[in-house]
Amino acid sequence: MKMAKELNTYCPKCRRHTSHSVTLYKKGRERALAAGVRRHELEKHGYGGQKWPELKRTAKTTKKQLLRLKCKSCGYTIQRYGVRLRKLELGA
Repeated sequence: MKMAKELNTYCPKCRRHTSHSVTLYKKGRERALAAGVRRHELEKHGYGGQKWPELKRTAKTTKKQLLRLKCKSCGYTIQRYGVRLRKLELGA
C-alpha cells in the first residue's frame, strides 16, 4: 500500500488539525541485561527446560504497521495503529 509522507490530522497539543510528517515505527534492539530477560534465561536452565511453549510458526502472515505522526508546527509525536498489510510505501 502506498501512503503520503505528509498528512493533515488532529494534533492534541495544538488542539487543531495540522500537517504531520509520517514515518514507520521500527522496534529498537532489546536489552540483553533487562531483568525479565535474565530471569527467563535462568528459568530455561536446569530441569523442566522452556517455561512456556516456543512458538514454531506464526498464524499471521502480516503485521499491523505502526505509524509515527510528528506535528509540523509543535513537534509533538503521536502514534497511530495502522492497517494490517504486507508492505507500506511512504512517499506516494
